[in-house]
Formats: sequence, structure tokens, C-alpha cells
Amino acid sequence: MKNHSLQTISSGHGYLEAPRWHDGRLWASDFFGKHVLHFEEDGSHTAFATLEESPSGLGFLQDGSVLVVLLDPTKKKVVRIASDGSVSEYADIAHIARGMANDMLVSPSGHAYIGNFGFDLGAEDPKATTLAHVTPEGNVSRVEGDAIFPNGAALSADGRTLLLAETFGHRIDAFDVNADGSLTNFRVWAQLDESMHPDGIALDTEGGVWFGNGLTNGPESGFYRVEESGEITDSVLVPDAWAVACTFGGSDLDVLYMFCNATTLEQFGEGKSQGTVRTAQVNRRGVAQ
Repeated sequence: MKNHSLQTISSGHGYLEAPRWHDGRLWASDFFGKHVLHFEEDGSHTAFATLEESPSGLGFLQDGSVLVVLLDPTKKKVVRIASDGSVSEYADIAHIARGMANDMLVSPSGHAYIGNFGFDLGAEDPKATTLAHVTPEGNVSRVEGDAIFPNGAALSADGRTLLLAETFGHRIDAFDVNADGSLTNFRVWAQLDESMHPDGIALDTEGGVWFGNGLTNGPESGFYRVEESGEITDSVLVPDAWAVACTFGGSDLDVLYMFCNATTLEQFGEGKSQGTVRTAQVNRRGVAQ
């Protein structure tokens, strides 16, 4: 396995999640700061929006508006931030989510796929739940396929496969993406060791999935690249923080951007974390999302 070095380009944040490369910038949600941020390549950043609830998953619509999942135990919703900064409710997934709504993938055609915790993290044993699918017309439906903490997702280059991190299933799952945006043929894509808790993911052009080994401190904390066979080929170790989520960015999508949060499960429950943005050159290019 090849290990890559990293560097920190921005610090002083709360809990960073949902990295997205969009319009030449890195975007992020800060759970505890309640900001949606965007970063320049040098690490300088601007607050795009500040919400009353904690933001989580991010996505973008063709009209330029931003979709944001609310990380709130009572409001399992997605909101839309218009270009003028106004915020409106976009979708309510409370009848599907069995825990707090969390990460989200929005396809180029405007289909949103939203995960949720499925249980009370830190207070209950893990339980299976399902993704919610929101069509561009606003219709909400349950995706068939039980997963234990469905988390980060990515689309294949041809848009025909959705890959999903199943955090407490210790695996990467896959769905077929149909012409109408629906997901079918749920299956295991790569089974991981039980020490691995895949969180946010990114896909490279050679077919590898990069994932953060979330909820982990110490020598196994880091970002890893896994192939469909289950073989782990690369790592970027982060022993001083949770390795939460990653995305490829830069003009050639050849820089791996990583969100790292120094916290513990107890501190996370108290809203305490120190978030940083780090980068690594991993000699691969990403698939645009």
C-alpha cells in the first residue's frame, strides 16, 4: 500500500463535512459553525450562508441554487439557498429517515439522494435505514436497499452507478442509476475490514473509491483508496483527527481535498471539534461530481 503525505491549508473551523468542488471552488458545511463555506485553492474562505440549523450534505442545481441537508433531529429536511441568498424548504424526508438526515449527492440532472444516521449515534446500537430520493419535480421516495448508516456517495463517470459508503456496514455499496433517476440493484461493491468506517467518498478515473475512515482516532485514522476487489491500494494517514470526507479538486481534479476534525464521539455530541482542510497529491485524477 502506498502512503501519501498531506498538508494543511485551512484551520480554525468547527466540524467540516460534505466537500464539493463546484465552479472552481471547494465547498463545505461546518456543522457547529452553522455555515456553508467556500474555499479558494490557497485555503482562504468565505461564508456563503449561515443557517439557523446545522448544515450537512450539499448539492447544486442547474439554476445556480444550493441544496443543503439540515442536520437536526426534529427537522429532517433539505433547504434551497437561491442566488439572492433566500432560503426555502425544498424537501421533507421525515417519513423515510430513521435518524438525522446527513449526507447527500445531487446528480447533474437534479436528482438528490439523501442518507441518514438511522439511529441515535452514541446512544443506540446501529440500525439499518434507507436512502431518500428527491426528484427534480420534488417527489420524495424511499430507495430499496437497507444500509447501516448510509453516508457519502459518488457517481461513476458515465452516471450509471451510484457508490455509497455504508459506515457501520464497513463497506462500499453500489446501485444502478436508471434513466428516470431511480436506484435499483443494490449490492456490495467492496467489503472492508471492521476497523473501517467509510464516511465521505470520492471516485478517481481509474475506478478507485477514496474514503475517510470516520469516527476513528489514532494510527488507523486516514483516507484510503479501495478497489472493487476490496484491495486497499493507497492511504493518507491522519492520526491526529477523524478523517471525515474527501473530494478531488483543482483545475485538473488532481488534488485530493480532505476534511479532518479533531474530536471524539463524546466531544462531537457536545458540539466540540477543531476542523481543518488538508490536501494531498495522490497521482490520480477525480471524477467530476
